[in-house]
Amino acid sequence: MTKETAYAVEVDRLTKRYGDLPAVDDISFTVRKGEVFAFLGPNGAGKTTTVEIIETIRPPTSGKVNLLGMDVTKKKHDIVHRIGVLPQGFSSFDRITVRETLLYYARLFSVKTDIDGLIELVNLRDKTKEQYRNLSGGLKQRLGIAIALVNNPEVVFLDEPTTGLDPRARHEVWEVLLGLKKKGKTVFLTTHYMEEAELLADTVAIISKGKVIAMGTPGELIERNANYLSLTLKPIDEKVFEIVRKMGFGPVLDNHKNIKVRVEHTYDVQKILNAIKDAGALYLGLDVRKPNLEEVFLKLTGEALREDPDEMETE
Repeated sequence: MTKETAYAVEVDRLTKRYGDLPAVDDISFTVRKGEVFAFLGPNGAGKTTTVEIIETIRPPTSGKVNLLGMDVTKKKHDIVHRIGVLPQGFSSFDRITVRETLLYYARLFSVKTDIDGLIELVNLRDKTKEQYRNLSGGLKQRLGIAIALVNNPEVVFLDEPTTGLDPRARHEVWEVLLGLKKKGKTVFLTTHYMEEAELLADTVAIISKGKVIAMGTPGELIERNANYLSLTLKPIDEKVFEIVRKMGFGPVLDNHKNIKVRVEHTYDVQKILNAIKDAGALYLGLDVRKPNLEEVFLKLTGEALREDPDEMETE
């Protein structure tokens, strides 16, 4: 019998060691039912290890993990029928069609599935008779998501679902993921793309060196860790740089000779523009924006997320 809980996933002081190496080091977090939860971290941070423990693939060294109110070390048989998984680098059978693929997996899971409904959900209605080998990368990923949903799971784990896709295909997959949320599915997403997490996730957890170092909504993480504005100026006069430097703001030049300035308040922007105007200097344009999740990630981990699809995790 499972206990009723508002959480799809509950991780409490989870540790996984390989000899003396802690791949996951005493981490705790929860995932609410019906939310999109994004798990971010550099390669080797412990993402894959953590997710595979939650999915019942690997045993923990210590700590406790509950999935849908069930202990993952004791209720594997009950859990696997209630989750869906799209692994990184997903592949299927080259010579069978989209519809045949879904029918095969439905028989494999011994479930009655609304195949047409799945095809509609992932926007493959025009490709039902297309063989897998003839699908583009984005279409293959959408089929992979459909396969992960064949057993009508309550929680769906998607490992890097848009890695290696072009921007258009990536956006098409995002539409599918938003559709999953509307259907009330809990989506546990690991991703290398900050924009993806910022757009899709209700909650983001950042893991680095085996520890969860920050967690919250994308907006909360940005507000807590990057409370400044970024001003970009396209100068005509070289003296614009010197004007800003003398004001104590620490400008830098990017590769396009634009001036980048970090400021704390909107009135600092006005001060800079007034000073440039008073000096009779000219600029072509300006851009003011808040920092994004990528800047928060860089600040917290000191690392950029790799986006090379050939660099798979080996945790």
